[in-house]
Amino acid sequence: MIKKVFLSLFLLLPLACSFKDDPAPAASRQPDGEVYHDMIQLGEKLEDPYTVANMQEALTKAYPSKAGRVQIEATDLYVRFLPADDAQLGMLKDLGLYLLDHPMDYSILREGDYYKDPSVGEEAITWQYAVVPKSFVFPAGIRYELLDECFFAEHQSATKAAEGVDWALVEREAFRLTGNEGMLEAVTKAGASAPAGRITIEDPRFSGGKPFGVSGVMVAANVFVRIATAYTDRDGYYKMDKTFSGKPRYRLVFKNEKGFNIGLNLIVIPASVSTLGKGSPEGIDYHVTASGDGALFRRCAVNNAAYDYFSRCTREELDVTPPPGDLRIWIFPHLRCSSACMLHHGAFLEDGLLSEYLGDWLWLVKMLLPDVTIGTKEEDYAGIYRAVTHELAHASHYGKVGNAFWNPYIKYVVKSFVLEGWNAYGSGTREDANYCEIGEMWAYFLQETLYKERYGGTVATFGNTFWFKPDIFVYLYERGLSRGQIFRALTADVTTMEDLKETLLNLYPALDDVIENTFRYFGK
Repeated sequence: MIKKVFLSLFLLLPLACSFKDDPAPAASRQPDGEVYHDMIQLGEKLEDPYTVANMQEALTKAYPSKAGRVQIEATDLYVRFLPADDAQLGMLKDLGLYLLDHPMDYSILREGDYYKDPSVGEEAITWQYAVVPKSFVFPAGIRYELLDECFFAEHQSATKAAEGVDWALVEREAFRLTGNEGMLEAVTKAGASAPAGRITIEDPRFSGGKPFGVSGVMVAANVFVRIATAYTDRDGYYKMDKTFSGKPRYRLVFKNEKGFNIGLNLIVIPASVSTLGKGSPEGIDYHVTASGDGALFRRCAVNNAAYDYFSRCTREELDVTPPPGDLRIWIFPHLRCSSACMLHHGAFLEDGLLSEYLGDWLWLVKMLLPDVTIGTKEEDYAGIYRAVTHELAHASHYGKVGNAFWNPYIKYVVKSFVLEGWNAYGSGTREDANYCEIGEMWAYFLQETLYKERYGGTVATFGNTFWFKPDIFVYLYERGLSRGQIFRALTADVTTMEDLKETLLNLYPALDDVIENTFRYFGK
């Protein structure tokens, strides 16, 4: 439901898959260390073995006979960017860059989810570190610094490649020469390995509690500036296309391949990150449970619920338009309420009431611009699933009707907070209550039909719980109208119950008696 999004901003700073009988992953495939969600603590600066100079020296040491005859040239650049605002950060993201908010050539004293460079202002975006091809065209207007020129053997052109060179051997020699040989303890007998594995989660109320995949999430690994990423498939499996000799640092980046991001980590970044620690170059398996790390569980549960919803927004299944792309989802573990404010996509922001209400926090809203917020306080997987499907039902509706419908909807919610005792739905008697009525009827109806399909039972009904009547859609659904047919009636000009009834009658004249009787029964 569209509610309490703005109150949650005050609390921010103080603070369907297929199933297999696979057991939880073996301990030998688990990463080292614990999951932490505060700021990364950097140690000393290390010497990067992948610089052109260090790889050239390693080549000379490993192949003395080739000294002077084989010259290494840069294939990639290690750089950092300082985006001035969210728009510039978005430009970098749109270029397909994998960005880290901390330098890659420092030891890590304690892992965490984020890093904030002390040299930038409190309200500024921190430095973003990346490795780009040597031919990369830097976008105009975004500040950047070149940190190192690097060499990766697989990126060199065929004409430059030296015959008879074992580049894995050269790489290991570069680690030795730079004092980083301790990172190579995990070298396998086969040499360098391409990480592969599986990320899983469990829902005690679903499929007998068996592990199933964390779907469509990015798994990232790096050793210094050598980076590889891969998305998990529907069942949580991933395989990277780069090899590692040492133990990479593994991270889950909640930027889903379906087009939504789950944030945030107290600073402006494209998506929340959970650093899992170092693991085998052959890959890690990771099993997420509610009794384990709470933040990671919440992120994965929200991720899977959203992945499931997006996957089902096809003509063959729900016949419902998916939410807009680049959807920003925030998680608030200290709240029970959720919202679909759609700020990132241009919904109501500059209204004087909002400025007066938020005061000094308005800058935060303008900078971070959430679309959907999910309150997860005391919620299990099933509760999170219900909340996510409700808000994404709203987001699908928004994608169809746009800001002309959504702006009065949000204004009604904010005014209900202020004028009606913090009741987001109000009494239904004030101006623009009709927008809330249409929107909430749809979201509650779709939420409960999806919940039934996952967990069984019957579609929940609401009786006199609200002044609006989701049961109208439940009743029509049980008498022949599909979810897609109901959604088809939710056009931008359907803003009242009279509009809704008339549109349904025009679209489905064969069911006119059912439609008339339903609205009459519910007093509409």
